[in-house]
Amino acid sequence: MRTHKLLSAIIGLTILLGSCTSKAPERPNILFIMSDDHTSQAWGIYGGALAPFVKNNGIKRLASEGVTLENMFCTNSICVPSRAAILTGVMSHKNGVYTLGDALAPDTLNIAKMLSASGYATGIIGKWHLKEEPTGFDYYKVLPGQGRYFDPVFKTAENWEYGWKGGKEQKGFSSDIIGDESLEWIAQQDPEKPFFLMTHFKATHEPFHYPERHASLLESVELPEPTSLFEPYPSETGRTFKGQLLENLTKRWLRYQAEPDKFWTDYPGMPFEVAGLDSIEIRKKSYQKFVKDFIRCGAAIDDNIEKIIAGLEKSGQLENTLIIYTSDQGYFLGEHGFFDKRMMLEQSSRMPFVIRYPKDLPQNKRNKALLMNIDIPALLLDYAQVPIPEHIQGESFRALLKEDQSEGRAYTYYRYWEHSPDRPAHFGIRSNRYKLIHYYGKPLQMKSANQKETDPSWEFYDLQKDPQELTNLFNNPTYQSEIIKMHKALINQKAYYEDHQTEVPSL
Repeated sequence: MRTHKLLSAIIGLTILLGSCTSKAPERPNILFIMSDDHTSQAWGIYGGALAPFVKNNGIKRLASEGVTLENMFCTNSICVPSRAAILTGVMSHKNGVYTLGDALAPDTLNIAKMLSASGYATGIIGKWHLKEEPTGFDYYKVLPGQGRYFDPVFKTAENWEYGWKGGKEQKGFSSDIIGDESLEWIAQQDPEKPFFLMTHFKATHEPFHYPERHASLLESVELPEPTSLFEPYPSETGRTFKGQLLENLTKRWLRYQAEPDKFWTDYPGMPFEVAGLDSIEIRKKSYQKFVKDFIRCGAAIDDNIEKIIAGLEKSGQLENTLIIYTSDQGYFLGEHGFFDKRMMLEQSSRMPFVIRYPKDLPQNKRNKALLMNIDIPALLLDYAQVPIPEHIQGESFRALLKEDQSEGRAYTYYRYWEHSPDRPAHFGIRSNRYKLIHYYGKPLQMKSANQKETDPSWEFYDLQKDPQELTNLFNNPTYQSEIIKMHKALINQKAYYEDHQTEVPSL
């Protein structure tokens, strides 16, 4: 890998030569807004049963004035690895961040370092979650670990300490503070110099807290249930793993109520009672509370997206600011009876993503190209007129954003390393129509992984006929030729991305 000094020299020379031969086009400010777990089902611009119940004024404006991606996928659906992939443009086995227990090494080359070397002012405000001190940023103000929703502690260079130590408490709700601090940082920047700011909300991560102004949102509403809320397990035609069932969240609520001083967090909307209810009634009631809390939590993000857009508009910076809003991964909202993420199934692995920059991009467009989170740094470097280092595994999709019909990748590749018996370690690929997943079920000495191995299994889905992934077709004779084709493609994709650990077994 090239050294940072060499990279800075190459970037500087490239920009200098470009400015000498012709008038270089203006480089945009880049505002990268990301939430935690704010899944596409709760954005309201992706359709679905929950769309009418979501507050999304800011999100809708970005979508109406930009491009909405329908098929952006993360390569490892868990917070720490996904954030590392977005920062570095390489997968977990390349950046060394496989699980929640890993940290991003400070000397790792990341997008902030590359943009800083090219003349951008760089900052990150909000959730960091990568343990070691942020590097490459001129300024950081980050939450320790997950951080708190109310009166959060923020750490800066002046009071940094590893882990949960260090920092200073700030009164208010985290999403509001992060929005305000982002606008304040932008206002302090030199208008003659482009900026790159990562605004990272803690929301909508469990425990799904929300500010008082949204406490009555959906109060008298009965939300529609997903068709797979009561999906049976085990099932001959269903999934091959148990998963994180919604009842586990119910148990957390009850444990918190029983011993509030001993539990790892608190929850909004307590108390929650299930006495006298049968298992069906408990799941139904739990679903309603969980998803309402989730939508209320997301509403505060949307408030701050609106506020940030308004602030940029007032300062005259909106026109030359490329704005992205995305989530680090998806999240199950009762589908398959689940909550949480981690799995390659659609609700978990799909990243909602909207990008606004009318100077270069069409407005109110949808794009179906298959993309991965490792492509994001390459896109940003493309707009910043910075050479993309050879080691980056992602590719810029700037040209695809302008096309009406975009093919993108033939496949997306996914690997989840943090093995547990209920959610086994697995890898797989997705095409426009099909998905093939292999659950190899081994911990492989990964941090945070459970040491109990599980039996290997396969899942195969026809996403055109079964978009909700309700029927595992791996043993269906009708699809054997497609499965063989996907199996060969999986071997090739695994080799292409140089993921050499764990061979793809024969069919």
